[in-house]
This record gives sequence, structure tokens and C-alpha cells, in this order.
Amino acid sequence: MFSSTAAKTQISDLAILGGTPVFTEKIHVGKPNVPDRELLLERVNDILDRQWFTNDGPYVQELEAKLAAFLGVKHCIAMCNGTIALEIAIRATELTGEVIVPSFTFIATAHALQWQGITPVFCDVAPGTHHLDPKRVEELITPRTTGILGVHLWGQACEIEALEEIAQRRNLTLLFDAAHAFACSHNGQMIGSFGRAEVFSFHATKFFNTFEGGAITTNDGDLARKMRFMRNFGFAGYDDVQYVGTNGKMNEISAAMGLTMLDSLGAIIQRNQENYHIYQEQLSGLPGMRFIEHDEDEQRNYQYIVIEIDEGVAGINRDALVKILHAENVIARRYFYPGCHQMEPYRSYFPHAGLLLPNTNKLVTQVMALPTGVSVQPEEVVKICDMIRFVLAHAVEIKQRVYVE
Repeated sequence: MFSSTAAKTQISDLAILGGTPVFTEKIHVGKPNVPDRELLLERVNDILDRQWFTNDGPYVQELEAKLAAFLGVKHCIAMCNGTIALEIAIRATELTGEVIVPSFTFIATAHALQWQGITPVFCDVAPGTHHLDPKRVEELITPRTTGILGVHLWGQACEIEALEEIAQRRNLTLLFDAAHAFACSHNGQMIGSFGRAEVFSFHATKFFNTFEGGAITTNDGDLARKMRFMRNFGFAGYDDVQYVGTNGKMNEISAAMGLTMLDSLGAIIQRNQENYHIYQEQLSGLPGMRFIEHDEDEQRNYQYIVIEIDEGVAGINRDALVKILHAENVIARRYFYPGCHQMEPYRSYFPHAGLLLPNTNKLVTQVMALPTGVSVQPEEVVKICDMIRFVLAHAVEIKQRVYVE
């Protein structure tokens, strides 16, 4: 638990203006969750005793089987990380030319295409959803388009059915980046079985982590077989190379972490949900602030607490609020600033891309994520919310003293 000081009662109490930070230690977005240490160490010792550290070991095989069963999908291929998983999925589905992708996503989504000589065509998100706008997708299809890469943000599914209809009608491959969406559902069906394949990240900052890792899920047996070869240098058997491949294998230590995390999954999601409900109660309805809510009829991991700040109504902009919170040791995060299209090399390749991305350009100046996870206690969430409400209540005065462009 993070120790804290008394609540703020006047502007001069703000740490950014010389006051004492409300928390004595930094509270981060995405601080790693740690499962049962003893159980993890038992598995680690077993790995050391077996001396089978990598190359499709028993823990990797067990993790793949359990993940496939949990997600209700035929095949799960564990990978060393989510980015390599995305690159292998793109390569295995033989995408070329242009692939339509949101700019409002983590840069790895675009890089996984560009790394393989495929042009990411940045598409705007629909108002209010943060997800690809199917209408805009349709407008961007050219003779060079071979695929659509949708991204499920915040554990919420993008417009799956609309994208599936477009992909089928236009003969395009549909993949999904599901890095945020492990243990989440869409219309009662677990995310993982949509499109040609879906890609997960199990990075340390994800609520379910394998230290570093990822996975691809699919119901296509031939595709799964191909991706298994590709993650192991293209080997189909001893001295039998069938494809151009790379080293995308997950190691046994990471798989052991994943299996131990699965044992704790319910408790982790429960804590995330508890924190989410406190944030929801405390922040919903504040002027100039939109709290991104989850459909609780669906399964959710509640990993991300996301808000939008409308400066015109709130009286203060997102960046100023982030700066103020950082001074209080609440390390809120801007997502996904400034947008992939405004990062290199895309900013140089496509200098006018922003003209087609009005909703994205607005979102990247408004969206922020707040800390949650097992390490963040409910009473600490209350204090974070108190801080935000205090800032909004004194926004005009604070804005005069805390300048952020």
C-alpha cells in the first residue's frame, strides 16, 4: 500500500506548486501483477530440474492448451512477445501491399506491418467508440489493400461484425490486435476466435502477464500449423525447413508465469472490477470528463481506467491534469499520444494523413489512463479521484498557475 498525506484543501497544497505529494511513492498504470510466488517458484524449480528451458516445452504446451480452452478456440500458439506474434500472424496470412489499421493504437500495431514492407493505411475511429470506423474503412480500400487489422481497445471489442462483412465482401484478410482484450467477450463469445486470427500480448504491464510474451489464436488448423513452424525458424521437423521463419518461441519460465497467473486470474479481475466501480462512481458525470464505461453483461478484465478531458467544459486540458497528477506521484498516462500517424517514419511518409483522422486527432489530446491493478488499493483510488475532483473544481485558478501547451 502507498502511504499518503492529507487531502488538498487549497491551491497551494498542490505538489506542482510546492505542496507535499498526496502519495509518497509513485503509483503507475500497468504495474505488474504478481501471482502466488510459492507456486511459481515450484514450477521454476521443476523447469531447472527438467533442464528443458525452451523449444516447445511441457509448460508452454500446457499453457497453450489451457488458454485455448479458456478462450473457446481450437488453436493457441504461444509467442515470445505480442509484437513478434503480430508479425508472424501478418506474415502467415500473406498480407502484402496495404493494410487498413487505426492510428489510435500502440505503435507496434503499425510497425508490425511496416517492418515487413506493408503500408499501414491509417483509418479514423468512430466518434465515441475509440475503434475503427467501418464507414471510413470502406472508403480507404484500394486495389493494393489486402487486409484489415482491427484493434480491441480497453478490453472492448471493435465493430467485429461490420468489419467481417466488409472483409468478406471485398475479399480481404481480417486480423485483430487483442492486446488489451484477454479474458473479454463480445456478444457472449470470448475474444480470440474472431477474424482469421487474433493476437494477444502478455507483457509485464498487462493484467495477465508471462513476464514477456504473447499468443496467436485461430480456428484455422492449417494457419496454426504454419505459424508454429514460423515461430521456430520455419522448421517443420528435424532439419526440415518449410518456411521463412524467426525465433518467436515462448520459454518455459514465461509459460510457468502464465500458468500461475491463470490460477490467480479471478482474484486479479475482481480487484480491477472493484477499482473500476470506485472510479466510475467518483468520476462519472463530472463536467468536461467522460468516463469510459464497460458493458458488464460481457466478460471484462477491467484492466484500463480511461477518461476523456474536454478542456472547453472542464476548464483544464488533459496534459495539465497529467502534469499535476504526476507531481502527486499518480503516474497517469496519455494514450495513444500523438497518434501513430504523427510518429516516425509515418509522419514523413504520410504528412497529410491527419486530414483524414479528425476523431483520432481529437482523442490523442483528450484521453488518459489512471492506475489500477492488484497493487492499487480501493482507498488509494478514492484519493486519486479526490485529487481529480479538486483540480476540476479549481480549474480556472489552477490553469492560471500551471501552464501546459
